Amino acid sequence: MKKTFRTLIALLLFWLSLGLYFTNRLMYMKKKDEDLILRREKEAGRYNPEEFESLPKREIDIPSPFGYMIKALLVEPHQTNRYIIISHGVTETKVNSIKYANLFLARGFNTLIYDHRRHGESGGKTTSFGHYEKFDLKTVVDWLKKEKGSQLELGIHGESMGAATMLLYAGLLEDGADFYIADCPFSDFKEQLAYLIKKDFKLIPSLLLPLGDALLRLRDKYSIRNVSPISVIENIKHPILFIHSQKDDFILPTMTKDLFEHKKGPKMLYLAANGRHAQSFNENRADYERVIDEFLQKYVDHPLPS
Repeated sequence: MKKTFRTLIALLLFWLSLGLYFTNRLMYMKKKDEDLILRREKEAGRYNPEEFESLPKREIDIPSPFGYMIKALLVEPHQTNRYIIISHGVTETKVNSIKYANLFLARGFNTLIYDHRRHGESGGKTTSFGHYEKFDLKTVVDWLKKEKGSQLELGIHGESMGAATMLLYAGLLEDGADFYIADCPFSDFKEQLAYLIKKDFKLIPSLLLPLGDALLRLRDKYSIRNVSPISVIENIKHPILFIHSQKDDFILPTMTKDLFEHKKGPKMLYLAANGRHAQSFNENRADYERVIDEFLQKYVDHPLPS
């Protein structure tokens, strides 16, 4: 009996340790080195320091509702009311957003790039894959609208976690932009974690996810089930361009296909031939820009009647 009890205690402690490790991986996911990101973007020709520094811009500190500062950069070379906010992916910083900012600057938009909580220069202790980040995004949108007035024409571009954050913001909080571009989002965080648990941990997801969710609710005060863009996608009325690489094996392209199918109203889908996760722009630049132009021409420059 004592041996059985000790075995049960050992198994319980092992499972609890695994759950703590799992939630640590989520809450404190290892970020990329900021110098590495800067060097990578420079060497790839996606960030030219001289050109970027020559643009008129200003650093912005936006107070998060969670008590830290969101660090942003507002780039305004154009006399226009057209702006786009760039929402970067997990482990990245706003430096990774510069390539997308340049794309829209060339199309007459001013841009705002910012660091998510616990990334880059922004504060915040944990990463929540869109749950808390969606409120920060709303705060950024609110700040820009207050700064630029009611005639603001606004788009949001999101990559990976940034795209999921954008869809959660638009579907749960407010459909507050005139258009959205969702590059390789996950459709449901629980499904995404189940896929990664099988792929990386070689475990049965149903054994780990309930414990991980309970610990996450205890430790970071939200549930995995709260992070589900597909459950709110039908609330988004404004146009969305969905983008995903067909070779993505981190967030599967079927997730974007599902989001596209469930979205009501104006939408477009582009499945890039080359590149893995978050590489659609890098590996298919000409086609990426062509699809952006088609989307803007169809839904932004010539919007559908309301």
